[in-house]
Amino acid sequence: MKLSQFFIFSFISSFISISLFGCVNSHQALKYNTLQLPSRVSGPESIAFDCNGDGLYTGISDGRILKWQGSKYGWKEFAITSPFRIPKFCNGSINPAMEQVCGRPLGLKFNEATCDLYIADAYFGLLVVGHNGGVAKQIAISAEGVPFRFTNVGTPPPRHVARILQ
Repeated sequence: MKLSQFFIFSFISSFISISLFGCVNSHQALKYNTLQLPSRVSGPESIAFDCNGDGLYTGISDGRILKWQGSKYGWKEFAITSPFRIPKFCNGSINPAMEQVCGRPLGLKFNEATCDLYIADAYFGLLVVGHNGGVAKQIAISAEGVPFRFTNVGTPPPRHVARILQ
């Protein structure tokens, strides 16, 4: 490997690690690099740390957003994206046909000003849930009458917009 290629690779790796973990220091980031999700779930698409640097939060294929609460407690359900979700059928589901009932959170982003979690769900659009979790509130499924076709990570709205949405 040429020195210039190594430098570019190192720069990109550093940038990605800073982007993924934002304000979380490298010691905190290293604590999470080998966490195992609960059995029978797949597809963490996004990770986030809340405005206090706590978490790790991730959305999984069965429609839940999980929060890591340390090695003593492990993963706990933090939020769900569908008010119609039936835990008996959804929890642990990796069946894509169930996603339209259970939800499929693809993007997570905390608003640093309010600590609200904004969720981009493949079936339910843009949702928000407060810092205590629970059932996320749907705030948009379309823009100017055009339904969202692909939702993923976005930037939370500014503080003045977040207050209006609550």
